[in-house]
Amino acid sequence: MQRREVLKLLAAIPAFSPNLMEILRQAQTQVGANYKLRTLSPSQDAIVTTMADLIIPATETPGAKGARVNEFIDVILTEWATEGERRHFLDGLADVDQQSSALFGKTFVDASTEQRTTLMSAMDDAAMAARGEHYAHHGNRVPDEKDKQLTGNFWEIFKGITLHGYYTSQIAFEQELKLQIIPGAYHGCAPIVAEKKA
Repeated sequence: MQRREVLKLLAAIPAFSPNLMEILRQAQTQVGANYKLRTLSPSQDAIVTTMADLIIPATETPGAKGARVNEFIDVILTEWATEGERRHFLDGLADVDQQSSALFGKTFVDASTEQRTTLMSAMDDAAMAARGEHYAHHGNRVPDEKDKQLTGNFWEIFKGITLHGYYTSQIAFEQELKLQIIPGAYHGCAPIVAEKKA
């Protein structure tokens, strides 16, 4: 998927609620060089990193791996997801590995890029077919309520959380979208200082 297509996809998503944006912002503040995984095992993290990097690969700017989307996903699973949602997500990762082993005789991480892409495309096609005509014409619908973000089809959850993790990261904000926070501040309520009389 090209990044311009991703932006078109994001444009089809309804505006996020302030609560959801705050959760995403808080999750991003935890991601970094010293982050330690709390929910994902090393093998699960490898699957997440590989899948996310295929969705948003590095080009002239860093991709999902460079934006540490895997760590963002770990934060969301640890601090936001319910036990059932967490189990559903981890079962989905296990299923991806099982499908890869059945199709290619290799784990997902050990499969070739072409094999991984084939499997992910098949998952995407199946999710779109399950959604039917409404999905094709109206784009992804990402609910902005916290209790519905991690429910449903694993592939759709994975894509959604990957896009959220990437496009709320500093790397995507500054390097991919080429945005910057407006420098300086507006101080509209500055105290008035009385003039000295000569």
